[in-house]
Amino acid sequence: MIRLHHLNQSRSLRTLWLLEELGVPYEVVSHQRDAKTHLAPDSLKAVHPLGKSPVIEMDGQIYAESGAITELLIERFAPERLRPATDSSDYGYYLQWIDFAESSLMLPLMLELFTKKAGIDDNEFLNGYIDTEKTRLFEYLDASVEGKSFIVGDKLSGADFMLSFDLIILAKRQKLDAYPNIRQYAEALASLDSYQRAMQLEAKYDETV
Repeated sequence: MIRLHHLNQSRSLRTLWLLEELGVPYEVVSHQRDAKTHLAPDSLKAVHPLGKSPVIEMDGQIYAESGAITELLIERFAPERLRPATDSSDYGYYLQWIDFAESSLMLPLMLELFTKKAGIDDNEFLNGYIDTEKTRLFEYLDASVEGKSFIVGDKLSGADFMLSFDLIILAKRQKLDAYPNIRQYAEALASLDSYQRAMQLEAKYDETV
């Protein structure tokens, strides 16, 4: 049995959706953010030293980092269904988009969030960097998903699970209106039964909603 340590409003949504899509037995241990600080609770530190989510327990081992967990679960349970063949041209792009979600795209989104929360959103240098980087990345992603329901190979893959959390952030901040291709791609993912089940579970576990 897989055990997912799930933190509300976190990257754990990726893993929750993936587990629903895989259809393998799992259980959820729910952890709640502090209502004032919005930080993860100490209960997660008792599971993993980083105190972050997602964390999964599987085969007596504990694994962190949503990208690694995504690849691990897919390799174990659905390598032929949820990733391109390793000898195909799509495989390189699959790896690229998995990393893109947590590296290139996440950085300006988190910087924007942190500067606003810290009350320094009037910093000219930071604002200039964030706006320029976001525009460049959104334009690149928008062009890459034009006419697509999935980012790689015309079928659902781990790259879509990784991008989904970024898109949830963008949608909540109403940042998709200028990028119709990203919006239609996000809507296609959101229409999947497994995605909808995961979002219903997130609402159930999120006590702040």
